[in-house]
Amino acid sequence: MTPDPTAVGAPQPANAVMRATGIRKVFPGTVALDDVDFEVHEAKVNVLVGENGAGKSTLMKILAGIELPTSGQLELNGMPLTLHGPRDAMANGIGIVHQELNLFPNLSVAENIFVGHELATYLGGVRFAEQVRVAREALARLHQDMDVHTLVQDLSIGKQQIVEIAKVLARDVRVLILDEPTSSLSEAEVETLFGVLDELKRQRVSIVYISHRLEEVLEIGDTFTVLRDGRLVARKDDRDVSLSWIVERMVGQLVDEEFPKSAHVPGSDVLVVEDLTVPRPFGGHLLDGVSLRARAGEVIGLYGLMGAGRTELFETLVGLRAPSGGRISLAGKMLSPRDTISDRLALGLALVPENRQLQGLVQSRSVGDNIVLANLSRYARLGWLAGSVMHRDIRKAIQDLSIKVPSPETLVSALSGGNQQKVVFAKNLITAPRVLLLDEPTRGIDVKAKREIFEIVDRLAGDGYAVLLASSELKEIMGAADRVLVFAQGLITADLSRAELTEEKLVQASQVHRTGQREVA
Repeated sequence: MTPDPTAVGAPQPANAVMRATGIRKVFPGTVALDDVDFEVHEAKVNVLVGENGAGKSTLMKILAGIELPTSGQLELNGMPLTLHGPRDAMANGIGIVHQELNLFPNLSVAENIFVGHELATYLGGVRFAEQVRVAREALARLHQDMDVHTLVQDLSIGKQQIVEIAKVLARDVRVLILDEPTSSLSEAEVETLFGVLDELKRQRVSIVYISHRLEEVLEIGDTFTVLRDGRLVARKDDRDVSLSWIVERMVGQLVDEEFPKSAHVPGSDVLVVEDLTVPRPFGGHLLDGVSLRARAGEVIGLYGLMGAGRTELFETLVGLRAPSGGRISLAGKMLSPRDTISDRLALGLALVPENRQLQGLVQSRSVGDNIVLANLSRYARLGWLAGSVMHRDIRKAIQDLSIKVPSPETLVSALSGGNQQKVVFAKNLITAPRVLLLDEPTRGIDVKAKREIFEIVDRLAGDGYAVLLASSELKEIMGAADRVLVFAQGLITADLSRAELTEEKLVQASQVHRTGQREVA
């Protein structure tokens, strides 16, 4: 597909506060960006979209001073700009909030806002009272009435995201770059964030917004730039942009947005959970009498707000959390509370975690190493690893899941988000699980990779796996699940068959408040 002649090269408004012109970035063996132009317009939400590997993050790192371009020019307010690092960018009013939160949970909100650039006294001490005052002012700009003495670990993910934004606002940022800011937020938290962005626009802050949630960017975007394979493909304002326009230019073709869904015929119960209770560290319950049954060949969706109990259920099933009551049986075998994570894995429970970078992959190792890491005992031969068998399994996993990688020896960190997620799938599938637990499996991946992930899920169910799929996206839950369990405050508040599913029922059940009466599946 050739660049859109009505978009690329079209006359742009004169109010661009920042410009990147002819940006080229070459890494060893890879051209990440090739002659890319990008403009940031004042008091606008400037949306940047593209598939994983399109060059979005590389371009943002250049704008934020994290990477230097191989060639090309940056301008700020019409003047040439050379950035030698993130501190240089911040000094020029350019701040970035990365997808993975960079906060210290054991420090307060105010301490996190100033970490690394504390307000010092002449004698080398810290002006704590001044930091508290400025932190409150930064949060007030966001219309957030937050206690700045609260430890970050006690905040919701949405509030932590606000703290990340306040960190850069406290340093008088004028260009704010947000990379996948809603990937871990509930719908209510997303609405709060959008309100914050509207307020920042009124304060003449210019926002660069990256997201794979295309419905979101259509809601808040003012200008749209599309990258594909490191090149600029299209550029338009919001008046002429639709979902199909974005998708076609991202992937070079129209993509069927419907989730692949075969008619599964569930078999017998594989996983049975009865009256499972997990205590909260400081009182109350993370899970309060949860019961469910998962059958072979069935995809069960788990829906609920952040902290509703979905992730806590998965962590308990695989042995990361200790229950205070209840029973778990797998294929008729009662699991012991003393089982380790390795024991649960060997018995047939496998988890694809929400945070693949921190919990699913070893970033410093190769694709092949990551695929076999959870099942090295399979290849042990008298103290050695059977290399030929191991390499055969690695090649088969790469082929079966269509992982795009030059070689199994390639560092997993060099892959796009979608292909990294496939590596996490491969690592778990090679353990031959009976039950596959998927926690937000499409977080931070593009529309094409998302469809590929759900093709894998559909195929696994067809092969007889029991799949539990936790997602905060209604469209995913309704499109991929055979049955949905709704969680709220550690309870299961609804058990809905595919025929019963409506958005209204799911949202209503997720808002149920604790009344003292348990509701179980």
